[in-house]
Amino acid sequence: MVSFLSHLNPTPGFPSYTGPYQVGSTDVEIPTSELPSPSSSPDSSLSTVNFRIFYPSESPVKHPSSVYWLPDPQQEYLGAYVRFLGASHRLSAFLRSRSPLEQVGSTVADSADRNLPFLRILAYTTIPAVQNAKILQAPTKTRRWPVMVFSHGLGGTRNAYSHLLGSLSSHGVVVIAPEHRDGSAPLSCIHDKHGSPPRRIEYKSISHRQSPEVEEARDEQLKIRLWELGLVHEALLKIDRGEPLTNLLSEELADSTGHLATFASSLDVHTAGSIAWAGHSFGAASIVQFVKSVFYHRVQAASPSHRLLFEPSSSSQVAHQITASSPVCLLDLWCLPLLSKHTRWLHDLPLPSYSSEGFGGRNIIAILSEAFFKWGNNLTELKRTISEDPSLDTASNTSHPAPYIFYPVSSAHLSQSDFGILFPWLTKKALKAQDPARTLRLNTRALLEVLRRNGIEVAKTSSVDMEEARSDGHVSDEPLGQDVSILKGDGSVTGWVALDLSSSRHVNEAANDISEHADPTEAVVEGELTKSTSG
Repeated sequence: MVSFLSHLNPTPGFPSYTGPYQVGSTDVEIPTSELPSPSSSPDSSLSTVNFRIFYPSESPVKHPSSVYWLPDPQQEYLGAYVRFLGASHRLSAFLRSRSPLEQVGSTVADSADRNLPFLRILAYTTIPAVQNAKILQAPTKTRRWPVMVFSHGLGGTRNAYSHLLGSLSSHGVVVIAPEHRDGSAPLSCIHDKHGSPPRRIEYKSISHRQSPEVEEARDEQLKIRLWELGLVHEALLKIDRGEPLTNLLSEELADSTGHLATFASSLDVHTAGSIAWAGHSFGAASIVQFVKSVFYHRVQAASPSHRLLFEPSSSSQVAHQITASSPVCLLDLWCLPLLSKHTRWLHDLPLPSYSSEGFGGRNIIAILSEAFFKWGNNLTELKRTISEDPSLDTASNTSHPAPYIFYPVSSAHLSQSDFGILFPWLTKKALKAQDPARTLRLNTRALLEVLRRNGIEVAKTSSVDMEEARSDGHVSDEPLGQDVSILKGDGSVTGWVALDLSSSRHVNEAANDISEHADPTEAVVEGELTKSTSG
């Protein structure tokens, strides 16, 4: 039984980040009234924007405060995760039959959330970052750190990708992780003022099968997500300029700006095209929709039924930021939200990097899990989405460099989030995923190398991440510089498979291995732990 519990990870934790920098983390919630709105608000009840910042930091001079993985209020989020996970038919049944705490008759297992009792340990889980540490002076030519904005998927929160985002920060990237208030998180809390009881936004159960009703519902979610991404950009500009902003999550009530002042003049957010835009699953779809909506905001829709879900003004700062050089990083892109009849016209336009002044696919990377690789219809749609002409039936790049597309073998959709590391036994047994920590290291390597190849200064990759052994057979943590092999696609990185944009071979392979994903709903349910549409 002890061995069984150890595999479940009764006290889950994260490995140390491998980059050369200590990582700091700050939780932020800013009233929207203090930010210029780049577009009209889709919901007047959303009075704040919420995000977590991961960044390279100085070493603390005193005992550092822990950063808990579960956001505050912890019990509220814990209960939301129990409800969220318990509603997933396949995994709930698996956990009911296999939970060791139920087998030993735990009183916890007899409580209302008896299906998933071990989730209580998440309240004690910390991430290897320092709370509110001072940001490190950037060694880059501009003396500012590169910035990435990362949008979470269904069931995600601002903390749900902490290991991937912290790993990027340990290599010299400031990463902003918004928590979307569109009903895609298990729970999100809005604080209207310091000390006020939070207002709750619960998870919305929406089918994964395409229908007019689903299209409308996902469009409404995307409106909120894109507006929030625009607000995050406005917040970053103000934070870097050192302008006072109220942080409702600051512990310094007398100085509500709190820790935000440390970021002044440290973020590379004013140069056009400097910010990298990334996301996972529904978050990846949000990023595609966001960068296209901004880039093509002047394009007139051909039909009255065509919509832009986010319409920034030409004078807005974000309209200046999104350019053909903006890096776009997509993890397990879920394509269904991009196929609404109202926004299909935008889907059929290429990503900004394919414009006349762009780099083609050189600043686009799509990383799939093996689970999503095996989802043939989604794979076909993904290739079209990141090609030079998404309106064609078959993806191809004849005039531009192709984008990077990879997947790590034996990886599940959850392997790109923190859940694989927190519960490796669960993801191995239920989702057939192996070595989730290595999956995230491969993702980190690939994302960093794409940034490097697009002129963004990041730290050298360590030999630990690059799995390079010394002559004595040991692996050191010596930085090795540019990670050429990770984007080669020649098989030199074990278990890292490159996909060709125009070849149908991999799509056929996926179609032939579709038995576990015959229903697209099941592919998302298995990956996202979302509610089954079958009830």
